[in-house]
Amino acid sequence: MAAMRATLLFLLALWPSLLLALPTELPAPGGVAILGLGQADERPQATFNDEQVAVLPGENGWKALVGLPLSLEPGDHRIEVAWADGRRSWHRFTVQDREYGESRITIAEERLVSPGPEDMKRIEAERARIREALRTWTNAAPDFNFVLPTEGRFTTGFGLRRYINDQPRNPHNGLDIAAPTGTPIHAPSPGRVILTGDFFFAGKSVFLDHGHGVISFYAHMNDIHVQDGQSVERGEQIGEIGATGRVTGPHLHWTIYLNRTAVDPTLFFER
Repeated sequence: MAAMRATLLFLLALWPSLLLALPTELPAPGGVAILGLGQADERPQATFNDEQVAVLPGENGWKALVGLPLSLEPGDHRIEVAWADGRRSWHRFTVQDREYGESRITIAEERLVSPGPEDMKRIEAERARIREALRTWTNAAPDFNFVLPTEGRFTTGFGLRRYINDQPRNPHNGLDIAAPTGTPIHAPSPGRVILTGDFFFAGKSVFLDHGHGVISFYAHMNDIHVQDGQSVERGEQIGEIGATGRVTGPHLHWTIYLNRTAVDPTLFFER
């Protein structure tokens, strides 16, 4: 037991930010569940719905941070944990219900609402690149002292049921922040650029890897200021707000992923 505690204290000395901040826990669809796993000399591996989840050291042992899909049914769920000594354990948690409102927007350009065959080829190719980026897993320690990536007005919130030209679409998987074109966008936490591009729906976009499956996404930029593979610090400018892709005006669409699952960005900063 003394060796376990010494190991955790050593890790916390290396990763002090983990002791200072974690996302706000919200065990509901689109939220984050934080589960205590207990103590061990080596970090265990945990999975939820066959996806690896972040396991980080805490004061009283290892903690699992689980991103909960918007489609997840309320009720009892569990994660599976594999320990270095060969043991396996299952840790249960209860997902609460959460009601989301709806968002209705009108897009004048029909091509952006109902893409044709050639556009769909492009869209499918882009989705493959994005899926690959979201598979990124590095052992870098995520720093959860997130700051807002830009100044502006919160418009469309996370999780809203979307209707575009009165046609139902997937729920809104990020937070929209409206501001004039050219407003700087900054990295909210240290990370590494894993994908940039000009996408059909998202326009000019950047994906940042913060470690352990924590990935953030910035869409509809007017200009991108970073390159793939570049490391960035908290507060470093990564781009400018714009109106590229499928938009009704200049804004930043900001998404945070845990275990390849989009979760509510408002859980990651103080309001």
